[in-house]
Amino acid sequence: MTPPPRRVTQRDIARMAGVSQATVSLVLNNRTDADVRIAPETRDRVLQVIAETGYAADPAARRLASGFNRIIGVFTYEPAFPSGSRDFFHPFLFGIEEYAERVGCDLLLFTSAPVVDGRRRIFHQDNRLRLADGCILLGREIDGAELLRLNRDGFPYVAVGRRDDAGGPVPYVGADYASAVHRLAERAVELGHRRLTYVGMGTSAESSHDRRSGFRAGATGAESARQITATAETADATVDDLRADGSTVAFVEDFATAVALEAAARHKGLTVPGDLSVVTLGDPTVPVPTDITFTGFRIPREEMGRQAVEVLTGVIDGSAGGLQQRLLPCELVEGDTLGVPGSAADRR
Repeated sequence: MTPPPRRVTQRDIARMAGVSQATVSLVLNNRTDADVRIAPETRDRVLQVIAETGYAADPAARRLASGFNRIIGVFTYEPAFPSGSRDFFHPFLFGIEEYAERVGCDLLLFTSAPVVDGRRRIFHQDNRLRLADGCILLGREIDGAELLRLNRDGFPYVAVGRRDDAGGPVPYVGADYASAVHRLAERAVELGHRRLTYVGMGTSAESSHDRRSGFRAGATGAESARQITATAETADATVDDLRADGSTVAFVEDFATAVALEAAARHKGLTVPGDLSVVTLGDPTVPVPTDITFTGFRIPREEMGRQAVEVLTGVIDGSAGGLQQRLLPCELVEGDTLGVPGSAADRR
C-alpha cells in the first residue's frame, strides 16, 4: 500500500522560499508591526510557496502565536542523546520534534539538572524551567515529589508514560502496556501453556506495574502464573529456575534479558519455542544485537512524543478541555518465540 504523502511543514516552506523558518512563521501570523520588517517581495514569495503546496497551518500553532514564548522544555531523567540507531529515547524525541515544528515551537532541552541520590532532579538552585512555556517529562521513573510540586505550582507539563496521581492527577500520554500483555498472556494460554512466568526488572515504575497487571489478568486460565526478577547477567540461572518450576513460557520485561534467556536456553540444548517460549514486553532500552524476531509488542514511541506536544500545547493555551490522560495501543508482533509447549520435546 502506498504510504500517505508527508505533511508539508514550515521548514519545507522556508527551504522552498529561500528564507528562515522564523520568517515563514511571521508571514503566517500576519505580523506587520513596526519591529517586524519583511520585504514585500519576500512576503509574496512565501505566500506563493504556501499557495503552491497547499500548506495549512495547524490550529494549535495559531493559538500559540500570541502571549507565549513558543518554547517547549524537554526534561529527561536518564541521558537523552541517542547512542545508537536503536536508542530507546530517540523515537520519543523524534516525535516531539516533529510536532513542535508543526505548531511552530522551539525545543529547550534541560541539561543542567544535577544528579541527587543517583537521579536527576528538575528543581534545583539554578533551574531554568520558567524559560519554557511548559515541559515534557521523559523517564522510566519520574519523581513523585517533583510531580507534586509541578501540580502545586500550576506549571504546564505532560509526562510521557502513565503516572500515578501526585497531589492530584498527572497529565500524560502513555502506552497501554496492560492490554498488550493481557492479550499475549491469553494467547499463551490458548496455545496450551499452563505454567507461565513473568520475568521482571524489580522496579516500581508504573510501566512495570501495568505490565504485571496485564500478565495476571491474561493468565487467569493457567495453572500457575508467577513472577520473578532477573537480568541478562543471570540468564543461565534463570533458565534453570524456569525448567525446575516447569514453566514453558517466560514473559520478559527487559529486551536484553529476553535475548540472553534465549541464548542461554539454546546453550543448554533447549529449543525456543519448543521447550521454552520467550515473549518480550517492549522495545530495547539499549542496543541489543539479535537476528531473532521475538514475539511481543512494539511501543508507539514516536506517536507518544507527538501527542505529548499536542497535549502540552493544549494545556498552555487553555484549549485542552480538562485533564488529558491518553493511553495509546501497542502493536503486537507475531514473532518466532511463542509456540505450542513441548512441541520440540514431543518429537524426540
